[in-house]
Amino acid sequence: MNQKFKNLITPLLTAAVVAWVASGVIDRETAADSAHGKQAPAWELKDVEGNTIKSSDFKGKVVVLDFWATWCGPCRAEIPSFIALQDKYGKDGLVVVGVSLDEEGPSVVKPFMKRNKINYPIVMADTRIADLFGGVEGIPTTFVIDRDGKIAAKHVGLTSKAAFEKEIKPLLKKS
Repeated sequence: MNQKFKNLITPLLTAAVVAWVASGVIDRETAADSAHGKQAPAWELKDVEGNTIKSSDFKGKVVVLDFWATWCGPCRAEIPSFIALQDKYGKDGLVVVGVSLDEEGPSVVKPFMKRNKINYPIVMADTRIADLFGGVEGIPTTFVIDRDGKIAAKHVGLTSKAAFEKEIKPLLKKS
């Protein structure tokens, strides 16, 4: 997507999402999703430094796996919530992992992470990762994965911190 188009469409999408959140259209779990309750697929991706990160690195943790991009307004709106959740529940076994869909790669994502003080790992998506999770219809798309590696929830669109917190708290209590 070219920069001129991103600059034009991002404010419009952000305004639309804010309106939808206010009206209750977004901030919903797609409970009927076929992924719910299934084992999350195994994956292996590179972080912004080129290090390999694997899903197995988070075995026994509750994982919030967020598909996002730096140019996506709703994605950017969720980041402060993810930072706060990681701060608050990281010691209890929560790990937020961002899966960047930015085509420009780490050269765009790394400075974005620094500017926004992101405190959780970000990996760069490959052509396969979205398909492994049944496709990503839109971003942000976020999966909540329990300690046993099963998908507990899937959210498409901007989701509130309160909604994520409500889902992860009981998962963190299970060992």
